[in-house]
Amino acid sequence: MRVFWCLLLTGAAALAQTPAPAGSETGERKVDRASAYYHFTLGHLYAELAAAYGNRGEYLNQAIENYKLAMKADPAAAFLSEELSDLYIQAGQTRTAVLEAEEALRRNPNDLTARRILGRIYARLIGDTRTNRVNDEMLRKAIEQYAAIAERDAKDLDTWLTLGRLQSVARNSVDAEKAFKKALEIDAGNEDALTGLARIYSELGDSKGAAEMLQRAAEKSPNLRTLTALALNYEQMREYALAAETLKQALEISAGANPDLKRALAQNLMLAERYEEALKVYEELVAEEPKDVQSFLRLSQIHRQQGRFEQARAAANKASELDPENLEVRYNEVGLLESEGKPAEAIELLKEMLAATEKKSYSAGERGNRVALLERLGVLERNSERYADAIATFGKIAALDTDLSGRMAAQIVETHRAAKDYAKAEAEANAAAAKYPDDRMLAMVRATVLAERGKAQEAVAALRKLLDGKADREIHLAIAQTWEKAKNYPEMGKALEAAEKLSQTDEEKEAVYFMRGAMYERMKRFDAAEKEFRKVLAINPRNASALNYLGYMFADQNMKLDEAHELIKKALELDPNNGAYLDSMGWVYYRQGRLEEAEQYLLRALQRYGRDPAIHDHLGDVYLKQGRVKEAIAQWQKALKEWEGSAPSENDPAEVAKIQKKLEGARVRLAKEASVPASKRQ
Repeated sequence: MRVFWCLLLTGAAALAQTPAPAGSETGERKVDRASAYYHFTLGHLYAELAAAYGNRGEYLNQAIENYKLAMKADPAAAFLSEELSDLYIQAGQTRTAVLEAEEALRRNPNDLTARRILGRIYARLIGDTRTNRVNDEMLRKAIEQYAAIAERDAKDLDTWLTLGRLQSVARNSVDAEKAFKKALEIDAGNEDALTGLARIYSELGDSKGAAEMLQRAAEKSPNLRTLTALALNYEQMREYALAAETLKQALEISAGANPDLKRALAQNLMLAERYEEALKVYEELVAEEPKDVQSFLRLSQIHRQQGRFEQARAAANKASELDPENLEVRYNEVGLLESEGKPAEAIELLKEMLAATEKKSYSAGERGNRVALLERLGVLERNSERYADAIATFGKIAALDTDLSGRMAAQIVETHRAAKDYAKAEAEANAAAAKYPDDRMLAMVRATVLAERGKAQEAVAALRKLLDGKADREIHLAIAQTWEKAKNYPEMGKALEAAEKLSQTDEEKEAVYFMRGAMYERMKRFDAAEKEFRKVLAINPRNASALNYLGYMFADQNMKLDEAHELIKKALELDPNNGAYLDSMGWVYYRQGRLEEAEQYLLRALQRYGRDPAIHDHLGDVYLKQGRVKEAIAQWQKALKEWEGSAPSENDPAEVAKIQKKLEGARVRLAKEASVPASKRQ
């Protein structure tokens, strides 16, 4: 009973504070709030009694009659029409309510009470629980009534908010935006209006606009709902650092422990590459919940990312103990084995996972997971020089999902390229392009193959046909790569300029700067190349490719060797088993005269890229300096053999000539040493 009287007092307060709308027909009537309060009290009492006794007729009729008298005494009290509408719906008398309201509107089109009743009833009938669909007819009618109310009473905040929500449901984003903005004109900090606008902007892809609205809502009322919505929006914008800071605020005001918020915070810190902070939060989570598999998994991923493989292994083992069949946990194990330099074991584990999850048919989700596993397997097999296995694996994906046939054809072409079978790669690319003429990825891979075969003009012509004003940036970058292989640097520069003009984000500009740096390096404009790589690292200090390229360039020029060492060291921390980075470190050590360390790194590089002529050449230089002439000769012979098998576009006569000269010199030296008696050599 106490609650009941509190409700009555709330209604009385609303009646006492509701002004009559100036200039409206109802506003010209004399408002009798005392009478309105009296009848509202009786109406509410009878409504409670009706609900308690199964909508008994006499109580229901008395409730309806008293609500009507209350509305007559104070027509501007909008909540009264809501109470009456809910009563009709509760009693199952919506048809009666609609007929009465429609009759009232025929007599007086400006009767806002009737419109509010109709609008509320129609709004309540929008959802169809049986089919989980929107009743478009009810939605249209509800919008019609609330639009009419807003037109006659432009200062009614609740009407504009309701209209905004209804227009949002109807996907009328322009009208919904207008309604919410009208609400903000009445109440600039209204949370419902701000979050409503944020939702509209988010659906339209305007993440920045959505964030601005949510920021305003959070500043006005920093509650859990607005802060978590803002954090989610920042995630969608890939503003992970901002999302993390917002989630910290949410955690501060949340009542008690909130592990879900904590996980979201840790995830965003991880995505923002604030690994040590993320690590701390995940450690707190596993301390609080020792069976939290996901947190152990993330701990393993962070430690692996930071090159701390022992800690990564411990966390991975714990996750596996808790949930040994978890696919994500097992997939993390694949990545860990690869980072530890154990590709063969990673391949075997992937095969086990695929065998364990094999079925006759798959759901869409299962098929997607299987495709991801197979593609990772194919790439690992290719990187391990198991080319036939890789081609077979990519073929399985095409059979599993025919929509991916074009992409898998591109992967097969890439595998022939990795095997240095360029003629086969071109034949496969041409056949696939004829079969899948609209596949852009395949077209770009084919262009690369043509360029490698010395057919750059044909490749560029094919790429230019893809320029359609929609995704032209990627095409211009592909054209630049094609001209790079043809060593046509003026044309490459033009393509990069075109791509840069279409680059909107720092990430997109980063790719252009990197390619331009590589172009200048090949042109031997080393100062210009250095500037471009520095621009890349200013945007992204963790760009391993830029760190390595700049470091290698310094080492190759035999300059800034200490900085070169630090740059390549950082690259290897990010990707410890990258063959190119291992080669670069070996080359730095060679330049520094640290020959044993140089040999170790170059041998590790050959384990990853056994067919790279540059690595064999570098190792030959190391062996010669160590006095191991026969071994140097063997490495240079391998280097020449790999150069012979290279694509025409990669053939570098100057480099080949240098190696031949070193080889001839080593043979002469070996012959001289052989002609010296053993006693004198000792």
